[in-house]
Amino acid sequence: MRILALVIAVAAVASACAGPEAGARVEVPEVSGPAPSPATTSVAPPPPPCAVTTGACASLSLRLAWLLRDGTVVHGPVPMEPGDAVQPTPVGTFRVSWKDKVHRSSEYGDDMPDSVFFAPGGVAFHAGPLDSPSHGCIHLTAADATAFFDHLPVGSAVEVHA
Repeated sequence: MRILALVIAVAAVASACAGPEAGARVEVPEVSGPAPSPATTSVAPPPPPCAVTTGACASLSLRLAWLLRDGTVVHGPVPMEPGDAVQPTPVGTFRVSWKDKVHRSSEYGDDMPDSVFFAPGGVAFHAGPLDSPSHGCIHLTAADATAFFDHLPVGSAVEVHA
């Protein structure tokens, strides 16, 4: 329908500006069926900025995390929420030291479902809100925390970039 309206409008303008043949009848083909859908663009997700090929990668500035296996992203990028300036998430290369499916912080009294501990001081990937900073951990959605818990065995590499 939009194409038909455009053709009629162009024909009217052309007829008005045509000069000696002004007023000539313009044949407009009948258009049927749905209007074409607008072109969609998809932007490729950013690649992980880490050198680790198997394990986890996190970018604090992008607020994204990835799971990798043999150099291939197997999950992510996923949104995450790190610590703030007062209690920052440490940057560096670490190893998963331990995991706890139903952990509760003894220091803050917070539930930390699907905790994957990787840095000194009890820093972990775990389920938590994405709209408020952690106490230095990396908050993930519940589904993403479960994926990290399930795919990161003790000893796995974890790389955190600023």
